[in-house]
Amino acid sequence: MTHRVILFRGMNTGGVRAPVGEQREMAEAMGLANPRTLQASGNLVVESAMATDALEAAIEAEMARRFGVKIAAMVRTPEQWAALIAANPFPQEAADQPSRVVAMVMKDGIKPGALEAVQALCRDGEAVEAKAGVLYFWFPHGQGQSEIFKKATPRMLGMGTGRNWNTVLKLGEMVGL
Repeated sequence: MTHRVILFRGMNTGGVRAPVGEQREMAEAMGLANPRTLQASGNLVVESAMATDALEAAIEAEMARRFGVKIAAMVRTPEQWAALIAANPFPQEAADQPSRVVAMVMKDGIKPGALEAVQALCRDGEAVEAKAGVLYFWFPHGQGQSEIFKKATPRMLGMGTGRNWNTVLKLGEMVGL
């Protein structure tokens, strides 16, 4: 068994509710070992021998059955999470202001043309880069001040979910990085 980082898109936002205690109970009922959550925004770490694709499908099906919600899950191994951290194109910004760097983990990759479309939305020093199926954002004035997340939808980007750099690093610690 090895650790798995499971990210849910839109968890506990916009009416999608699945309390973290119930998420852990669900994971245990599925036979996943040592389930731990981080915050109430869709971060679950478990131990499992299942392949990532199979685990994603199983988690999504169980979320629909148990909570009545269709929600996308993105599963990553510790090796994939380490690669995500290492690929960050904004290392100095992440060191100085980690809450203003966001890694958007994509479920099935970045849609063609999405990077260029989002780069065209960048204003006032904002930046976005793509590395190995992850979109990395730098929001020098904060994410809440940016037009990017008002306009950059899954229809434009592909299905994904973002985590600020503080959360990325905490999840890394949870899987032994």
